Amino acid sequence: MTELDSKTPVDEDSPSQDTPRGPAAVSGVSTARRWAALLALALGGFGIGVTEFATLGLIPDLASDLLPDAYSADPASANATAGILVSVYALGVVVGAPTITALAARVSRKRLLLVLLGVFVVGNLLSAVLPSFGLVMAARFVSGIPHGAYFGVASLVAASLMGPGKRAMGVSLVLSGLTVANIVGVPLGTFVGQTFGWRTTYLMVTLIFAVTLVFVLIAVPFRRGDPTATVKNELSAFRRPLVWLTLLMGSVGFGGMFAVYTYVTPLTTDVTGLEASFVPIVLVVFGVGMTVGNLLGGWFTDHGVKRSLIVAMGGLGLSVLALGLTSASPVGLIASILFVGFFVGGAGPAVQTRLMDVSRDAQSVAAALNHSALNIGNSLGAYLGGLVIAAGLGYTSPAFVGVALATAGILVALISFAVERRRGR
Repeated sequence: MTELDSKTPVDEDSPSQDTPRGPAAVSGVSTARRWAALLALALGGFGIGVTEFATLGLIPDLASDLLPDAYSADPASANATAGILVSVYALGVVVGAPTITALAARVSRKRLLLVLLGVFVVGNLLSAVLPSFGLVMAARFVSGIPHGAYFGVASLVAASLMGPGKRAMGVSLVLSGLTVANIVGVPLGTFVGQTFGWRTTYLMVTLIFAVTLVFVLIAVPFRRGDPTATVKNELSAFRRPLVWLTLLMGSVGFGGMFAVYTYVTPLTTDVTGLEASFVPIVLVVFGVGMTVGNLLGGWFTDHGVKRSLIVAMGGLGLSVLALGLTSASPVGLIASILFVGFFVGGAGPAVQTRLMDVSRDAQSVAAALNHSALNIGNSLGAYLGGLVIAAGLGYTSPAFVGVALATAGILVALISFAVERRRGR
């Protein structure tokens, strides 16, 4: 009998589990300090959103500056090469998330957050000052390493701060920094980089993380690490089928969003027929939908994790389908992209909380793995969307890839629930 078989699984579609594993929930914290701590954690998410997504809008600037000869000969090829900077950041996320959280199993969560923020400061500062493409690429990899671990640990801290019955709301508050970044931070970072040089954007992000580090140091309560935690226990998450199924659900489900989000610029200009200057408005609408969906999704998840997962994935599939069918109209484009953002934002707290529930005493690694799954979904959706465009099916075709991926996410979720029920019996 495996370790999972010997334990009673979480198999009801009930409110998210109220009792945090590992160290007990933080008690005796004033309301003012609790909200200050949550704001500090969200500010870190804001910085992560800017450093990850502003790079997408600065690819031509990076290519022309770091690859001048290649850019002069073939701008498109140089831009494609500069896109590796996005990929190596995502690779850092995938590698760093489980590695850091497993090795730091006994470290105080506040101390670990401070170390991770320090790595963000160093990685982004190096991204701003290093002279060559190869060195900047290495700096972007370093910048990605703490990404997943930060969100995982910050989510657990926020859940304990919120207390019983409000764990998912705590998670959504941390993730709100990332969603707000899509509304404010990413457009601002892109504008700053295009106006004052791309290095200025990374200097701006360095400052954001430095301020966050100080804010976390002051506001987040300190608690000793769990002395019983071990690397073996944390890595035991990889032996649990329900963890793998949840990660698979997140990867393919979020991939449905990335299949269309990656190509939203040509969709806006070539299909809807709007000027390129309208693209930032579309992205802001998406960010607004994601922010509202994230906050409502946290509340909804606290009243039923499984129900929230199905509603979010189903809504994502329907809204992506609507985008493919109505994007020829500006109204259809705006309305559909708003709901795509809304449902993918709602899925975030649900997937994160589900991972925390099924991972049992390996919550730190499992919570961090959520963002590894998100970045795998990014790569999967973008790749499959690009395939159908390259096949000559047009810029609306990624929407139908997105429908297929969101549907696959629902099927994996249902399989996960069935496995859980069988183990319960």
